[in-house]
Amino acid sequence: MTKSETLEIYDSFYMSYNSDSMETLKKTLAKEQRDIRIRKFTRNRASVFGLVVVVLMVLLAILAPVICLHDPLALDVANRLKGSSAQHWFGTDGMGRDVFARVIYGARISLAVGFSVGIISGAAGLIIGLYASTNKVADNILMRICDGLKAIPSTLLAITLIAVLGADIKNVIISLTIVNIPNMARLARSQALVVKEQTYVEAMRCLGAKKSRILCRHIAPNILSPLIVQVTFVFASSIITEAALSFLGAGVPAPAPSWGNILYEGKSVIYNAWWMIVYPGAFTALTVLGLNLLGDGVRDFIDPMSS
Repeated sequence: MTKSETLEIYDSFYMSYNSDSMETLKKTLAKEQRDIRIRKFTRNRASVFGLVVVVLMVLLAILAPVICLHDPLALDVANRLKGSSAQHWFGTDGMGRDVFARVIYGARISLAVGFSVGIISGAAGLIIGLYASTNKVADNILMRICDGLKAIPSTLLAITLIAVLGADIKNVIISLTIVNIPNMARLARSQALVVKEQTYVEAMRCLGAKKSRILCRHIAPNILSPLIVQVTFVFASSIITEAALSFLGAGVPAPAPSWGNILYEGKSVIYNAWWMIVYPGAFTALTVLGLNLLGDGVRDFIDPMSS
């Protein structure tokens, strides 16, 4: 074996060794960073409490047919406005329906509305923000539309849209999604404009990468973190807005069990049947609090530089 062949074999072995070492080092560092984030999240008692509350509410909604002893729509006028008992844990409403069953089944509607609005508005905002960040003409048009929608109070805009579309769960989701898209789109656009100026994006542009590839492979993944955090807050705000719309009679139509509907039905008998206000109100407040605390924890988990 000649000297040059020996040096070539040594160089190839050295490069492969360094490559394996770098891959191992990268995996180790990634694992350590992930462990640090998890420990940071678990040490935040408020975030853990929020996670427990959200998981508990989801489980209650999923297991509603198993947990509830009564049909939430079954009428029993003979036992109307009865207080808590072994048969009716949260009492009954003005038509004798079991309030506990209606509150638990109402969690299904509220969580479904909040989750759907958060996911759809987040996805639509991401697409609009990315497109606006790369096209100045579209940017001016889309952002002016967003400014116009933001100028209208969110609840008033939602009520107007539902009045046009009709009171239905699907239309409530559509209305609340339209209300929340402007904020998501502006957030995505602002983040995309920052990432677009990074060195690695400029390098990909100089190498001749297509604009769609740069957007999908390099810009979009790097702006997801703040959007994911914002989705959790949209989830929480949508639950409140849906309850408010149902309370005003413009949301989920009766007799479907909804936290807002139960509150609306209980307002006229608040002095005689306080449980119709307290229990759905407590579930609504606790769920929103849990989502907000969880959102703070997700932000700290995703962004290691946050305090």
